[in-house]
Amino acid sequence: MKAIIPVAGAGTKLRPLTYTQPKALIPIAGKTILSVIVDQLIEAGVVEFVFVIGYLGEKIQDYIAHQYPSLQCSFVTQNDRKGTGHAIWLTKDEINNEEIIIVLGDTICDYNLNNLIQSPISLIGVQKVEDPRNFGVAELGEEDRVLHVFEKPMIPKSNMAMVGIYFIKETQQLFNALDIVLQQEPTASGEYPLTNAIEQMISVDHIRFDAFRVNTWFDCGKKETLLTTNATLLKKTDNQSAEDQESTVIIHPVSIAKGCVIKNSIIGPNVTIGEATKIEFSIIKNSIIGSYAELEDVLLHGSIIGNDAFVRGSSQSLNIGDNTEIDLR
Repeated sequence: MKAIIPVAGAGTKLRPLTYTQPKALIPIAGKTILSVIVDQLIEAGVVEFVFVIGYLGEKIQDYIAHQYPSLQCSFVTQNDRKGTGHAIWLTKDEINNEEIIIVLGDTICDYNLNNLIQSPISLIGVQKVEDPRNFGVAELGEEDRVLHVFEKPMIPKSNMAMVGIYFIKETQQLFNALDIVLQQEPTASGEYPLTNAIEQMISVDHIRFDAFRVNTWFDCGKKETLLTTNATLLKKTDNQSAEDQESTVIIHPVSIAKGCVIKNSIIGPNVTIGEATKIEFSIIKNSIIGSYAELEDVLLHGSIIGNDAFVRGSSQSLNIGDNTEIDLR
C-alpha cells in the first residue's frame, strides 16, 4: 500500500505566510502540518509515499530529504492547479494497482489508522458539520454505506463533510474514473475534484465505499483553525526546551525549539516557537512563532509570525509572513 499526499496548493488563505513557505510546512506543536500526517502514516506501518508538489515544491522535497532521509518516496509535480482529482491522476505511473490511502496535505485528523488500512472495503473519512456547502459531502445509507458524494453542493443532501482521507482498494477503477472526469468540463474555478471520480466509481462502476467517522478534524487552511490545531496538539505533546529562559514564566502547554533565547517574558499557554528565535520583554499566548524570529516588547495573542520576522512594539493580533520587519512603537 502507498500513501498519496497532495501538497501542491498555494495556501492563499494563509498569506502572507505562504508567499515563502508551503502551507504544509507551517509549524504546529513542535512539528509541521506535513510531519504530523507523515508520522501518523509511518506509525501505522505505511512505508511508501507519493507527494504531489507544486508551489514551492522544492522546499517540500528538501524538508522530506532532511527530516525523513530513509523514507521510500517519490515526487510528482502538479504545475497547474487543477484540483485534487487532477493531482491524484498525476500519480498513476507511481501506483501499480496497489491499495492507496490519500491524505490531503492540509488535513489533520484523529482516527484509528490501523483499522482503516485493514478494511476489506474502500473508505471515506467524514465528520458532521454545521454548514456543509464549503466541503465535499457524503450522502450515507444504512451501516454508513456511501450512496453518493457531492462537491460543495448549494443544497446539501447531507451534513457529513468529507475530511480529506480516502482509503481506496480499487485503484485501477479510480484512475479509469479520473480519466473520464478529466475529459469533462472543470468546475467554475477550473478544477477537477476527486469527489467527481469517486461518484463515478459509486454510481457507474457500483464500487462500494463506506464512511468512517474521525474523532477530530482540523482543516489547517485558515489562521483560526491552524491556531486551534496547534493548541489541541500541544495538550498532547507539550515540549519545553528553551536553552535560555532568564526571568521568564512558561505557562503550559508550549513547544519551544532548540536554540531559543527568551528573557523577561511570559510564554503560553498554547504557544509554538521555532528554533533559534529570540524573545525579550514580551507576553505571548495562543500563537505560532516561526524560526529565527526576533520579538521585543510585544504582547501577542492569536498570532502567527513567520520565519526570520522582526517585531517590536505593541499589543496586536498579527499574521506576518517570513522575512518581515515591523516596528509598532
